[in-house]
Amino acid sequence: MDDVVSIDTLAAVAAVSLVAAVVVGLFPRLPVPQVVLLLAGGMLLGPHVLDVGAAQDVRVLADVGLGFVFLLAGYELDLRLFREDAGRRAVLAWFVSLGLALGVVGVLAGTGLVRAFLPVALGLTTTALGTLLPVLREKGLLGGRLGRYLLATGGVGELFPVLAIAVFLGTEGRLTALLSLAAVGLLALVLDLLRRGVREGGRLARVVAAGQDETAQITLRATVLLLVALIAVTDRVHLDAVLGAFLAGVVLRRWVGAAAPRLEAKLDAVGYGFFVPVFFVASGMALDLASIAEAPLRLLLFFGLMLAVRGGPALLLYRRVLPPRQRVQTALVSATALPVLVALAEIGLRSGTMLPENAAALVGAGVLTVLLFPALVVTLDRRPAAPAPVPTVEGG
Repeated sequence: MDDVVSIDTLAAVAAVSLVAAVVVGLFPRLPVPQVVLLLAGGMLLGPHVLDVGAAQDVRVLADVGLGFVFLLAGYELDLRLFREDAGRRAVLAWFVSLGLALGVVGVLAGTGLVRAFLPVALGLTTTALGTLLPVLREKGLLGGRLGRYLLATGGVGELFPVLAIAVFLGTEGRLTALLSLAAVGLLALVLDLLRRGVREGGRLARVVAAGQDETAQITLRATVLLLVALIAVTDRVHLDAVLGAFLAGVVLRRWVGAAAPRLEAKLDAVGYGFFVPVFFVASGMALDLASIAEAPLRLLLFFGLMLAVRGGPALLLYRRVLPPRQRVQTALVSATALPVLVALAEIGLRSGTMLPENAAALVGAGVLTVLLFPALVVTLDRRPAAPAPVPTVEGG
C-alpha cells in the first residue's frame, strides 16, 4: 500500500502551494522564484521541522508531478534549435562539462569521498529546464536571441544526462534499462505515425477537434494518460520514465500542430496548478536535513562543482555570440539542477551504489542552485522597461 495518499499531508501540501503563489503575487519584486518557496515549505512540513507528514504520504502524486516537469520541458523545446548555432554550442558545452565532471569526480572517488562515480559525475552536468521554465517565461527571458540559447542549453542539460544514465544502467547488467530506452524511441515513432494517421477532415480528426475544448478535453486526457502510463509501466519514476515524459513532450507539440498553444495552456493549468507544486513540496519534505547538517562542506563542494563544471563552459563557448552579462545568465541557467538529481539520488540509494550523505548533499546542492541562480538570472536582466503609454485626451 505504498501508493496510498494521506489526505492530511496532501491538505498541508496544497496549503503550501497556495501560500507560495499568493506570496509571489503580493510581492512581485521578491527576487525568489516560487519553486524556492515550495521547497522551503516542504522542509518546514517535513519530519525534521514540524513533522506534519512525510514525502512518502504523497509520493504517487509527486511522481506524476515530476513527470509533468519533464513533459512541459520537452513540450517547450523546439528541435529546430539543434540545427542552429544555439543547439550546436549547447551540445558542445555539455560534452565539455561531462569531461570536466568525469575528471573531478574521478579524483573524489580516488580519495574515497564518492562511491557512485558515474551517477555523481552525470549529476554535475544536469540542468533543470522544467524547473526554470516558469521563471524564465514570466520574466520574458525565453524570447529573442538569449531565449534560444537558454532553451537549447537547458534542453541538452536535461535530456543528455538521462540518456547517459539509461545507457549506464544497461551496461551494469540491467537489460531492461536499454529496452526501456528503445521503448521510449518507439513511443515517439508511434505518436508521430498517429499524427499522420489522423488526417484532417477524417471522422477521428473531427472528434478530436470538437472534443479538445469541451467537457471531453480529449487531447488533455490523452496526454495525462500517456504520462501516467509511462510512470506506471516503469515502476514509479525511474530515469527511463522521465526520459519518456521529456520526449513525449517534444513529440506532442508536433503532434497537436496548430492546437499547440491551447494544449500548452491546459497542461500548464493541470501541471503547474497542482502536480508540479506537489512534487517540489514533497522534494523539500524528503530532503535529509540531518545528513546535510552533519557534513555541510560536502553540500558546498557539490554546489561549487555544479557552478564550475556545468556553468563554466558557457562563459567560454558563448563568448563570441553573447555579451558578458548574458553569458553569465546562461552559465547560471546551465548550472541550475534539481529534478534529475532527485531521481539520481533515489536510484543510487535503492541500488546501494551511492552513499546516503552524498545523496543528501547532491540534492541539497541542487536545492541551493534553485534557491540562488534563478534569482540572480532575473536580477541580471537589465532590459529597458517598456515606455508608459502616452495618455490621450478624449474629444481631441
